[in-house]
Amino acid sequence: MGYPTKVQLIKRKTSEQWYINFPAAIAHSMEFTRGEIVEWIIEDKGQMVLKRRNVPPSAVKKTVKD
Repeated sequence: MGYPTKVQLIKRKTSEQWYINFPAAIAHSMEFTRGEIVEWIIEDKGQMVLKRRNVPPSAVKKTVKD
């Protein structure tokens, strides 16, 4: 399921800033924390990947059967 999000631009006399906000449902499900550092990776003009530096552990532990 996708979440449509509007790209916002704030222009000032000497600079501009672009913003993309995460819907709260995505931020909560990803367990983002305030001030967390993330990195954007540009795959191509149609896809950007958000990479976390510190990934929280999974709530569901995976087990490997021998």
